[in-house]
Amino acid sequence: MSDTLSFVTCDVFTEQRFSGNPLAIVAEADGLSTAQMQVIAREFNLSETIFVQRPAVPTHDAKVRIFFPTAEIPFAGHPTIGCAIHLALKSAPEGDFETRITLEEEAGIVPVRIWRRDGRVHAEFRAPILPHPSEHGGMPDSGLLAEAVGLDPQVIGAQAHTPGLWQGGPRFLYVPVRDLETLATARPIEPAWSQVMNIAAVDSAYLYTPLVGGDGANFRARMFSPTAGIPEDPATGSAAAIMAAQLHAAGVLSEGETRLALHQGVEMGRASAIGLRIVTRDGALAEVHVSGSAVPVSRGRIHRPG
Repeated sequence: MSDTLSFVTCDVFTEQRFSGNPLAIVAEADGLSTAQMQVIAREFNLSETIFVQRPAVPTHDAKVRIFFPTAEIPFAGHPTIGCAIHLALKSAPEGDFETRITLEEEAGIVPVRIWRRDGRVHAEFRAPILPHPSEHGGMPDSGLLAEAVGLDPQVIGAQAHTPGLWQGGPRFLYVPVRDLETLATARPIEPAWSQVMNIAAVDSAYLYTPLVGGDGANFRARMFSPTAGIPEDPATGSAAAIMAAQLHAAGVLSEGETRLALHQGVEMGRASAIGLRIVTRDGALAEVHVSGSAVPVSRGRIHRPG
């Protein structure tokens, strides 16, 4: 067994290097223990690191495990997109192509469609769990919630959007705010932040505001998760997928298919673009798909922790 492992890094939900959300992909990870994976994730210190293993089902492409710097998580969007594109490009033909990658994640089986057109590579996955109300915690009162994100209570909420607590593997507290200026000034404020996280039984808050025209997005978002080792995330694909429930509750989804674009990471200088395709049938969520791009940044080898 080699004492080093190969890895690559890429930027996800972007077509430009040094923007989007950085991801580390560690190959040949079958011999690693959970504790060793956590050590490596902490060493990379990115919002997420994904470890690629042999699949349990031979017709699938890989089993993967995903880690924050502080803990393992069952499912995440930007590791799914980045890893699937990386695996597809290893055997991709020259020019345009379309293929499918099937990943075994802790939350379930995740099929991903990958395609290249005019030199641009994109991927779309179907969320393994339909988002639904959180089975844990409760909604903090509006005053404490506003204090936790450094805002006035009057700017919490936007149009028909009100705060919500949803899960679909991970759990997020969704906080709509009035406008872009409000979103730009938001930040976690202690001790109210920890109080809100404890009440809601989450470690992450996803703030967003609806947009009209401008940069081509339907929503601008920010995601804070300092207790998980992520002060702010440039792009959160799992939160985008679970946001389908938040949008459904706000009554903004049409029967059938709705396509939306979300921008995140702008305030961090790492602009990200996330595609969201939501299917409703008989007034209920039926499918949620998340799409985006990824570009390679670096590659190398990392020592296996002792």
